[in-house]
Amino acid sequence: MSDKIPTRDVTPPVEHHSPDGSVQQGTVQQEMYAKRRHIYVREIKGVFQRLRRASNWLLMLGFFLLPWVPWGDRPAIWFDLPGREFHIFAATFYPQEFMLLSWLLIICAFGLFFITVFAGRVWCGYTCPQSVWTFLFIWLEHRLEGSRNRRIKLDQQALSADKLWRKGAKHSLWLLIALATGVTFVGYFTPIRQLVIDLPTLQAHGWSYFWVGFFLVFTYLNAGWLREQVCIYMCPYARFQSVMFDRDTLIVSYDAARGEPRGARKKSLSHAEAREAGHGDCIDCDLCVQVCPTGIDIRDGLQYECITCAACIDACDSVMDRMGYPRGLVRYTTENALEGKPSRILRPRLMGYLAVLLVMISVFAWAVSDRMPLGFEVERERTQLYQMTRDGRLSNVYVLTVRNLDDQDHRYQLTAEGLPDLAMDTDRIEVPAGATRRAIVQITIDPEVIDLPSHPITLRIEADDHPDIALERDTRFIGEIRR
Repeated sequence: MSDKIPTRDVTPPVEHHSPDGSVQQGTVQQEMYAKRRHIYVREIKGVFQRLRRASNWLLMLGFFLLPWVPWGDRPAIWFDLPGREFHIFAATFYPQEFMLLSWLLIICAFGLFFITVFAGRVWCGYTCPQSVWTFLFIWLEHRLEGSRNRRIKLDQQALSADKLWRKGAKHSLWLLIALATGVTFVGYFTPIRQLVIDLPTLQAHGWSYFWVGFFLVFTYLNAGWLREQVCIYMCPYARFQSVMFDRDTLIVSYDAARGEPRGARKKSLSHAEAREAGHGDCIDCDLCVQVCPTGIDIRDGLQYECITCAACIDACDSVMDRMGYPRGLVRYTTENALEGKPSRILRPRLMGYLAVLLVMISVFAWAVSDRMPLGFEVERERTQLYQMTRDGRLSNVYVLTVRNLDDQDHRYQLTAEGLPDLAMDTDRIEVPAGATRRAIVQITIDPEVIDLPSHPITLRIEADDHPDIALERDTRFIGEIRR
């Protein structure tokens, strides 16, 4: 399609020598997985990095603190798997409401589609957990091992006391953060106040130790060692996100028309003098490459490895400031804008995603606010179709399952309709808040009113103190015809 962003092959050419002695140009066949080279990320300051760090700290504080927030006699957020209850502040959800979770996941998917069409991979750069924890580990690396050049020299030098304590302190803190991550994650499923007591005293459940260890290992490996490998090779979003890009998608780009030809020049040379001398604005300092967490050169064009963290923008702007050149050589822009064409923000595909997203959010909000805090199931006793009582009435037995999905106890009234003179041996069921009760109910009827082998009837259950909390279920009454 014409609105798709063209891609360029940036694989360097190589020479092939033919048997006749001629030299031919070719390209290297790219492997599905390239051997990892360690990326020494340079620390940079700037507007976008302050924004990213603020979002990272906010997300981490939310993750680590929410399990500790009390809500009555339970945690505010608690996914109680054994009790089959999912508490989110004042709301409690049950497995029977799994459709709400599915609906929420669909909303998140469409939200990601909308963000990608609008601003590319900005989710990855600012809010993805892999990026958040990786940037935290890199931040600690900067504090303990120093700047980029110092870290390179530290890795190259022989083992010494200074190198040992710096490396040991770094990996110890990484493991400590990974352990806290594992404990916190399990704390969303097991009350964390008791969990932190049970874990060191070996009183916790075996699965708790397993999942704490699992997230400890994988947090340490993903954020400390694999880093950009997760984004490039393991994350499926990196592979399909480019399909949603178009020429009006906001992406991090290098303005080649302004920056080329690149090259070093005297700092005393003004911007106008540099342009007159045939220089582009790029001084080829490679700072944009050194600050990139995935190690790419943004000047090679749009690449799927770019996570849109804008570190290269802040780096390039700082160089432009020192040189006295205008900012924006590397910036958030669109392909159309780079080519001098008009760029449209409000375009059909973006507005379509937005419309669908708003409709789904509205329907989901209505479903949550209007959800009936009651579950009611009716099942006929299958061991015997019907029986006769001592007083000559036809009897059917039903198994009722009542779930109180409310946060307070309720007493429910049970009624039956559909045939005249229906009588029940139980018409009241009490169910505590969040509990489930099963009741066996016998319904009888005068056999003289039966004119068919099977009659539809309706069972209705209603809370005594809240008549609006009520449900009906259809079933059948089976008997024999005596006329």
